[in-house]
Amino acid sequence: MIFGLFSNMAVRSQRLAVALLFIFSGVLSFPLGQETKPTPNMLNVHLVPHTHDDVGWLKTVDQYFYGDRNDIQHAGVQYILDSVVDQLLKNPDRRFIYVETAFFYRWWKQQSSSMQQTVKKLVNEGRLEFVNGGWCMSDEATTHYSAVIDQMTMGLRFLNETFGPCGRPRVAWHIDPFGHAREHASMFAQMGYDGFFFGRLDYQDRARRRRDKEQELLWRASDSLTPPMADLFTGILPNGYNPPEGFCWDQSCDDPPIRDDPDLEDYNVDDVVRRFLAIANSQAIVYKTDHIIMTMGSDFQYENANLWYKNLDKLIHYVNALQANGSKVNVLYSTPSCYLQELHRANLTWALKMDDFFPYADDAHDFWTGYFTSRPALKRYERISNSNLQVTCNQLEVLSGPASRKGPFGEGDKKAMAVAQHHDAVSGTEKQHVANDYARRLAHGWQRCQVLVSNSLAALSGSSAERMYCDNLNISVCPLTESTLSVSVFQVVPVSAATREVRRNRGFAVNELVFQVQAPPLGFTTYSVSLLQDGPPPASTQHRTPTAIQNKNLCVHLPQFLRVTFDPDTGLLSSLSNLETKQTIKLTQNFYWLVYNASDGNNLQSDQPSGAYIFRPNSSTPFLISKTAKTESIQTSGVQEVRQWFAPWVSQVVRLYTDSKALELEWTVGPVPIDDDLGKEVITRLDTSIKTSQYFYTDSNGREMLQRKTDFRPTWNLRQSEPIAGNYYPINSRAFIKDDVDQLTVVTDRSQGGGSIHNGSLEIMLHRRLLYDDVRGVGEPLNETSNIFPKGLVVRGRLLLSLDRPPSAADAHRPLAQEVVLQPLLTFTDGDLHPNTQLEFSGLQAALPPAVHLLTLTQWDKDSVLLRLEHQFQSWESKLNSQPVTVNLQKLFSTLEVLGVSELNLSANQWKDEMTRFHWTPMTGTGHLNLFIRFYYISS
Repeated sequence: MIFGLFSNMAVRSQRLAVALLFIFSGVLSFPLGQETKPTPNMLNVHLVPHTHDDVGWLKTVDQYFYGDRNDIQHAGVQYILDSVVDQLLKNPDRRFIYVETAFFYRWWKQQSSSMQQTVKKLVNEGRLEFVNGGWCMSDEATTHYSAVIDQMTMGLRFLNETFGPCGRPRVAWHIDPFGHAREHASMFAQMGYDGFFFGRLDYQDRARRRRDKEQELLWRASDSLTPPMADLFTGILPNGYNPPEGFCWDQSCDDPPIRDDPDLEDYNVDDVVRRFLAIANSQAIVYKTDHIIMTMGSDFQYENANLWYKNLDKLIHYVNALQANGSKVNVLYSTPSCYLQELHRANLTWALKMDDFFPYADDAHDFWTGYFTSRPALKRYERISNSNLQVTCNQLEVLSGPASRKGPFGEGDKKAMAVAQHHDAVSGTEKQHVANDYARRLAHGWQRCQVLVSNSLAALSGSSAERMYCDNLNISVCPLTESTLSVSVFQVVPVSAATREVRRNRGFAVNELVFQVQAPPLGFTTYSVSLLQDGPPPASTQHRTPTAIQNKNLCVHLPQFLRVTFDPDTGLLSSLSNLETKQTIKLTQNFYWLVYNASDGNNLQSDQPSGAYIFRPNSSTPFLISKTAKTESIQTSGVQEVRQWFAPWVSQVVRLYTDSKALELEWTVGPVPIDDDLGKEVITRLDTSIKTSQYFYTDSNGREMLQRKTDFRPTWNLRQSEPIAGNYYPINSRAFIKDDVDQLTVVTDRSQGGGSIHNGSLEIMLHRRLLYDDVRGVGEPLNETSNIFPKGLVVRGRLLLSLDRPPSAADAHRPLAQEVVLQPLLTFTDGDLHPNTQLEFSGLQAALPPAVHLLTLTQWDKDSVLLRLEHQFQSWESKLNSQPVTVNLQKLFSTLEVLGVSELNLSANQWKDEMTRFHWTPMTGTGHLNLFIRFYYISS
């Protein structure tokens, strides 16, 4: 039996040669027709024809593209693109923007060469403009920055290679995500975008910004990158992403067309023009320049583009005709980049923003903070899939060369991961059958990736033995080890009753084998396990609550690490100590369900229920699931466990591995009971002696940390109407609370929602099962079941807790969070090792400095590789690791000789030294330290 443990993978000898890629950058100028020119000294109204095409939501990606299942929603993206191209050709003044490359790529591949040339001409003339340009419009709360960068790179690469410089988007366009992350803005800035437009904004924030004319602003999206590196002009669209009221002319709309025959009784041109001018003037009052933007389109519109364009042509004509009588309003077909260019030419100063746009609420009791946790199993599967793609498929393809690409491996796993970043995918806000489709795509992509992994490891190790992949190890299921090892002989760690209940009949292992392993950076290690006549001593099992458990460094001269105490009467945690730093905090932890009780809408203040999007508790007091926990403790030389049972549907393992500086809490929740006709939102809460003074910290898309304060917003005076839901924030990989002495950090294994409702506490929502739809469009309650769990979904996950001194805590929790996001892969093979098998390998000559993380190593084309290195510490986090770092690329890889390096922007679609962006002047602002983050492209 051979166990292969893989971290950031390995390589065989290759040489990299120089290749040249020509990527044009700079401001593009397009010829403008008569109806597309702004006019000085007038109010210029920029009409932007667009469609918002979700890459899955109520229907699957395939159903949306083909127009299938119109009984669910009438939508067919292929017909939209067909119709728009046809209508653009009929009038050179017309414009259209398109966003989702996943759909456009599919449509493009089906077109004839003559049609492709026609579309290229439209793009070159600026009549068809791509905005955003990623594979999808990603969610901003529940996505990890590494996956977002990948999906943006995939979409932008296709546009760049297909259309050249005219196809490169200049504007980021996130009109539908439900709140906006600072790290997304930082990434967009580093990808070379000139500006960013979105539609959804907290209702109180919007009211304040309308009053102060700050709906267009400069977002300083990093406290570590030197301005303007992460500065991004940001515009808030006036109508979300819909047309003004009364001006929707799609086949899905009910507004009357423009009837311009004066001989007809129902002639309405005068009324249409009057209403339009009133809307334009009222909008101009709350924006700063003599240019305003109007989005003319909405969800899956323009399937019959003639309806839209015929009426827009008339609207432009009749409004502009009034200029002869002194009107100062000029209407034109436009695009976001044309609009942005006019704002830049205005040469004004703009309000500065340095926090983010979370949480988002569209009314006093309607906070969109439930989706931070919705569909927790899908959220975990997406995170595992990202790890598999990054740590194995991408890196192994580079390091093992052409030998890895024998077989069916292709782009399927990358496209599946890219689609999963969509704002109705990993967010958990889709219909159940669509969530199933996302999971199916991820599974299919991983199956194809396994072929590449097996080929690569065979080439690198010299062993051609068949490799097996056990995807259910978290519930102790691996058919190969169960059938070939009589692990009952070992009696190492018995499988818990909770695990046996979760796995049902999918596995029958009695014990788990636990031993410490180490894998070299960018490499692999192979372990062989054999049966011995006299195995290790059996695990010590006690059916009483231990007073304490603690672990130690295996080096005998170094101090012990962690000590955890338990209340013998309740079985609950009572304290946590870091024995290295001589810290101890009081720490109690328990599980609750909410009144926060998954509101059914019967509330005196509001009838809004909780649902896939909305978190709407009825009360600020949660229901305690149990005051006590039944316990069982397991002790071996490698691990100590205290297994806790709080209810038939809630259990946990408190686990300390030897030589680990983090306490692991492995929770299992479900099926959430609904016999009382109440849906439930389940949280775990950590109550500590740390004096937080209402402050706590959460990450932004897994990268920089942001300070939060209960019942507070940095840019407006908050009127708090939901003291629980209004204080929940997305936790993508970690959160912490601290005072001057102690910092408790919690690392999560998926995106979850949480907050610090009480001083000294940190709570995280783990699972949601709801019985009502929240009336935000999905049209069904968030009530997940499956064939295995017909009575309700069971979810298992991990929280890792670390206790440190605040000045140095980041030195521990940042690498820990990266390890959880990009976890090693275990593969298994049955049989003896070949004598010439290479048991261990590292693709690096030495480990990278602690401050540097290898973010991307992936094959770009046949002869070139894309490499991204990042400085992973913020400027204020660490006295040691926040300093600039230099990496010698020539000496980085053990078997790769780097002959040429060219630096690109973050999305790898422009040379870095040719990337030009608009400069914007803030009203106020201060400089920040440079973190010296650089992203490299290796040419070969």
